[in-house]
Amino acid sequence: MPAYRTPLRDLQFVLHEVLDSATHYAAIGASDASTDMIDAIISEAGKFCEEVLSPLNSVGDIEGCVFQDGEVTTPTGFRAAYQQWVDNGWPSLAQPVEFGGQGLPASIGSVVSELVAEANWSWGMYPGLSHGAMNTIEMHGTDEQKATYLTQLVSGAWTGTMCLTEPHCGSDLGTLKAKAELRPDGSYAISGTKIFISSGEHDMAENIVHIVLARLPGAPEGTKGLSLFIVPKILPDMRRNQVRCGSIEHKMGIHGNSTCVMNFDGATGFLVGPENAGLRCMFTFMNFARLGTAMQGVASAELSFQGALTYARERLAMRSLTGAKAPDLAADPIIVHPDVRRMLLTQKAFAEGGRLMLHDAGFMVDQVKQGQTEAIRTEANELLSFLTPIAKAFLTEVGTEAANHGVQIYGGHGFIREWGMEQIVRDNRISQLYEGTTGIQALDLLGRKVLLSQGDSLKRFTKIIHKLCQALDGNVELQPLVDQLQAANKEWADVTLQIGMKAMNNREEVGGAAVDFLMYSGYITLAYYWLRMAKTAQEALATDTDERDFYQAKISTAQFYFARILPRTLSHKAMMLAGVDSMMALDESHFAF
Repeated sequence: MPAYRTPLRDLQFVLHEVLDSATHYAAIGASDASTDMIDAIISEAGKFCEEVLSPLNSVGDIEGCVFQDGEVTTPTGFRAAYQQWVDNGWPSLAQPVEFGGQGLPASIGSVVSELVAEANWSWGMYPGLSHGAMNTIEMHGTDEQKATYLTQLVSGAWTGTMCLTEPHCGSDLGTLKAKAELRPDGSYAISGTKIFISSGEHDMAENIVHIVLARLPGAPEGTKGLSLFIVPKILPDMRRNQVRCGSIEHKMGIHGNSTCVMNFDGATGFLVGPENAGLRCMFTFMNFARLGTAMQGVASAELSFQGALTYARERLAMRSLTGAKAPDLAADPIIVHPDVRRMLLTQKAFAEGGRLMLHDAGFMVDQVKQGQTEAIRTEANELLSFLTPIAKAFLTEVGTEAANHGVQIYGGHGFIREWGMEQIVRDNRISQLYEGTTGIQALDLLGRKVLLSQGDSLKRFTKIIHKLCQALDGNVELQPLVDQLQAANKEWADVTLQIGMKAMNNREEVGGAAVDFLMYSGYITLAYYWLRMAKTAQEALATDTDERDFYQAKISTAQFYFARILPRTLSHKAMMLAGVDSMMALDESHFAF
């Protein structure tokens, strides 16, 4: 596995220079979150990730988790690393002070989560799932529930999960069968089986708090009849609850994280929020989880890029077509070859562009939670709602592409386990599946966010892009990028209108166009973020000659992205406008073999 190194300088560029963290934190009333404090947090978290988590990444992959008699043992070193994580106070970093947290904004916690994700995704899922549980209880729980569960989750003494999927249903939660029956004492008996429950059972914390969807007797059919419950492994009176792990899955990747079948046999649960409003409450969990999954795509691109870059500088093979670049060596390092450069730059573009998209979304989360006016909170929430399916699906799709490039750069060695590059591919592949597949995110984006709003959500973002392009109009160096983005921005609205017109005659057109529309949207969105970085880098070059190479690399990578990656929108446009007929014309019986 590549030795992980914290991308400290790039994070400083994104947070402080592009996103202007000082102004942002002052605007949300968190002016104590200074640049120096943030850098110190990143530095310390980075040390933990480099020295503790990164060496355990391959250990977790090779050993996996062990299931025996309803209990799960995590890989060697995982439990000790988690205790060190708790002892150092990391779980409480961005949690409310009244429940034992340090009260820092959510975006700072997201930065630390990125480092953990890059160093060891499997390990990071154990504390990571707790974030959604804490947010759900904080927003929808009673005061008693907050006092009982939040304090322990915030400290890290307990961890959390989300329990949705059942053997007969995945994302179609309307067919969910888990039952909840009211008891005389006001608690509920929860019965049913949940599958694919990440971190559902483990030996790293003394208790696990499950957030469970179930159906009350007489509840409406479909998703309108679902309620949400807290079901702890250990009850507040210290009795063992009737929820147990039935088995763990044998998976393609993320071996170090336990993916469990959880059996609820009349387990004691406590209602969170109103009856039959469980899905609405659960979306608090799911929306944060979707951004967390987007982070996995960025993490995979970053880790694979780090490994590939090191290898490309050291591996010797052939000579450059324009003459030897290392004449004193037997051959040139493969980084001199154009095709290797293409793959490295693609990885770099996805990792660094995705990082800005991710942390811009993190700043929006801050505004939703801590914005000083209702208008600011509403605007941030609307924009975040639009960008979330793009971030989740697009960044995980290109994260897998970047990881595959890493394998390719290593050649045959990339296919061998000991180098760790193939593990990144296997670990990241799940990111395109859980928290809603790419297809489901695409339907959410095109169908629900764009067409149902009559394009309002899209217009909100295209106006932001237009404003950036206007600010750079006449900038000689960046004008070609500005012109390209302006054209794509206008086309985005035109293409959406065409799909909407088609869908008025045949609703299947939405399903036929959705994934191409999402990827098309993702490439344009990432172009916007790369133009922002190029603008910031160009401005910095005018005054800072000490870091000329760093800033020039940003501009060069932006130019590569616009020249070699953004044109992918042309093929996605052609496919989504080709209509659904070619997909649906073949009779089901003709799918023969």
